[in-house]
Amino acid sequence: MSVIDTTDDKFDEDVIQAEGTIVVDFWAEWCGPCKQVSPHLEALAKEKDGDIKIVKINVDENPMTSGRFGVRGLPTLMIFNGGKVAATHLGAMSKSRIEEWISESA
Repeated sequence: MSVIDTTDDKFDEDVIQAEGTIVVDFWAEWCGPCKQVSPHLEALAKEKDGDIKIVKINVDENPMTSGRFGVRGLPTLMIFNGGKVAATHLGAMSKSRIEEWISESA
């Protein structure tokens, strides 16, 4: 499975009401560190298909959701379990560090 793009209108359906562990990437087109993280998330989405779901939301195009979850910097990664935030990380990480963070937090 590849990374899923969501919107303010679809966020609850794609994340809050969805089953399993979901990693949400709050990002923006102009954000350099967001561009560093993106290929790692794409790779993890394929490698962990069935175990985790990775969802991206562009904060410039979808300000309601980022405001709802208090996103203040980019990239912000959040892990959701059962519709609730289980963990939050601000800033870029290597692929191996993202995997460790998911394992520790999910």
